[in-house]
Amino acid sequence: MEHAKSGPSSWPELADVVPVPQDDGPSPVVPIAYRDDFREVMDYFRALYFAGERSPRALRLTAEAIELNPGNYTVWHFRRLILEALDSDLLEEMNFVEKIALCNPKNYQIWHHKRWLAEKLGPGVANKEHEFTMKILAIDAKNYHAWSHRQWVLQALGGWESELQYCNQLLEEDVFNNSAWNQRYLVITRSPLLGGLKAMRDSEVDYTIEAIVANPQNESPWRYLKGLYKGENNLLVCDERISDVCLKVLKNDWSCVFALSLLLDLLRSGLQPSDELKATLEPIRNSDPEVADADLATTVCCILQKCDPLRVNYWSWYKTTLSSQIS
Repeated sequence: MEHAKSGPSSWPELADVVPVPQDDGPSPVVPIAYRDDFREVMDYFRALYFAGERSPRALRLTAEAIELNPGNYTVWHFRRLILEALDSDLLEEMNFVEKIALCNPKNYQIWHHKRWLAEKLGPGVANKEHEFTMKILAIDAKNYHAWSHRQWVLQALGGWESELQYCNQLLEEDVFNNSAWNQRYLVITRSPLLGGLKAMRDSEVDYTIEAIVANPQNESPWRYLKGLYKGENNLLVCDERISDVCLKVLKNDWSCVFALSLLLDLLRSGLQPSDELKATLEPIRNSDPEVADADLATTVCCILQKCDPLRVNYWSWYKTTLSSQIS
């Protein structure tokens, strides 16, 4: 898309257009000091917008307005109307919007326009869209707009083939990337190529446990691990790998909040504590009169009150809900 090198007043094609000034009312409290070029472009834009003109010159003018203010929803909306009316080349428009997006990667209006284009163009642009979001995420791995767009493209247009590998790559680069963990969960639960959560659960548990053991203070894999058993708490309790990883972490660091919290959930859900678990917690019980005679769940809750002071009131309440039958 070619843009003017100077303002609209120098365009012969706009000679017949009467600009429409911004109307801030008779006595604006705080008048905005618009730049001259911005004021001129928007005055001409308003004239064409109010006239409902859908022409090449109107399209050209929206490009000027977007470059001056890429967050103007009305300009983007009018541009879409013009593109449809002119039956414009949407691949060319995609190139235009990507250039704008690279300079404004967190602008909602740009991503909305991009989704509209992708929806119009269909599955054939899925891989191109994934490549673009990868480019944005390489700059900012937590860009919500890029992740949201990527997930929409996957579910609406496809391109699942290498998505799990992409998640692997991101987590190899930064295992603390909670956005990548979230994307991984989407892939294993929604991808039509992997068979669903039940088919993937076993290998995913092994993958997640390995990540936990390497970085026990990383909250993301702990949450991911619980998510693998969402709605099936009985399977979570029965899988010995879950209690084993809690125990393994606690042997090295008895104050790990994430391990303690998951262990408490397991005990609350009916886990029968092994002799090894009892032995691991025994020194703590013996050193604290408050829990010397308490059941294991209460013991873990008391430890959490000390190790997780930000949520001490929550753990105090939780302790009142525990059944003394767990031991």
